Amino acid sequence: MELTVYLAGQIHDTWREDVKKKAKEKNLPLVFVAPQTNHERSDNIGEEILGKQPGNLYKDGAASDINNFRTQVLMQKSDIVIALFGEKYKQWNTAMDASTAIAMNKPTIIIRPESLIHPLKELSNKANVTVETVDQALDVIRYLFE
Repeated sequence: MELTVYLAGQIHDTWREDVKKKAKEKNLPLVFVAPQTNHERSDNIGEEILGKQPGNLYKDGAASDINNFRTQVLMQKSDIVIALFGEKYKQWNTAMDASTAIAMNKPTIIIRPESLIHPLKELSNKANVTVETVDQALDVIRYLFE
């Protein structure tokens, strides 16, 4: 059995590559999908497809429509969603993706450091599992294959 995992979270570092590497080391049969991780492409996709917009509000709206479409399709096709909350970057998109996954009834694992227990308490309560590390999240998934 092969599972598809949507990796929700900030796009400013290489945490997804860490997840993929560790999953491979654990011999987990996983396929990974994610939001667009090229920040410039994500910001400009609306104008690339629809043409120049009359201002930043419209540019962001056009990009958001297309990025949300992409997220919805990939998330719907996923078996599991992992949402990583870190301390370094603003986490608005991660919170949106995690709550979307929960609303879609997708099995959801939240990864968050101890310092974010309080601000994420309601979201963690709605997720299936909350852990503190990538390894713990992958061990939850590995348990499916026992």
